[in-house]
Amino acid sequence: MTLQLAHTRPVSTQRLLLGCGVLAGPFYVTVALAQALTREGFDLARHPWSFLANGELGWIQTANFVVAALATIAAAAGLRRALTPGRGARWAPALVGVFGAGMIGAAVFPADPAMGFPAGTPEGPGVVTLSGTLHMAVGGVGFLCMAAACYVIASRQARQGHGGWALYSRVTGTLFLGSFVGIASGAGAAWTNLMFVAGIVAVWTWLSLVSLSLSRDAA
Repeated sequence: MTLQLAHTRPVSTQRLLLGCGVLAGPFYVTVALAQALTREGFDLARHPWSFLANGELGWIQTANFVVAALATIAAAAGLRRALTPGRGARWAPALVGVFGAGMIGAAVFPADPAMGFPAGTPEGPGVVTLSGTLHMAVGGVGFLCMAAACYVIASRQARQGHGGWALYSRVTGTLFLGSFVGIASGAGAAWTNLMFVAGIVAVWTWLSLVSLSLSRDAA
């Protein structure tokens, strides 16, 4: 009985942590999209989701950042347990954890109001503040680390003979990286912003599916 309990507790903790990874993305995307579709003046084709942290209701997106970030960091701890031992056991969780930390940084340093949002903001790029600069910096580091995590996991999956999973992870990492480069270029075109939305949804979906798969393996 004692040996059974000693074995069960770590696995239960691991599944709980991975469960955070399953839920982090759906929670973040649902809350962000709900705001994007209801906030006055917000346009999915023009405004990054980070802009939602501005205005009277900005606290909702700030809280969304923090909750999703904490769930992502918990998922990183679950990945550390689930992937050990083996390829990527150290780097993949660390990279996902940095992505979560970057989201906390994005919450602490909100993006600058611009392009007519929130309502009443003048059109155009607006004034670049220290907060806006740090938002881009910490967010950029987090995005690059998450893209790298996709490739690290893909390498492990390929070595284990899971070619389909490996391809999926590589495609997700490439899409996410490309979407970030597009939005960071400052082109301001509708397609770059919509591609960025697609990249965000894709990488959160990937984290959910990977966490779910590892959680089932732990069971």
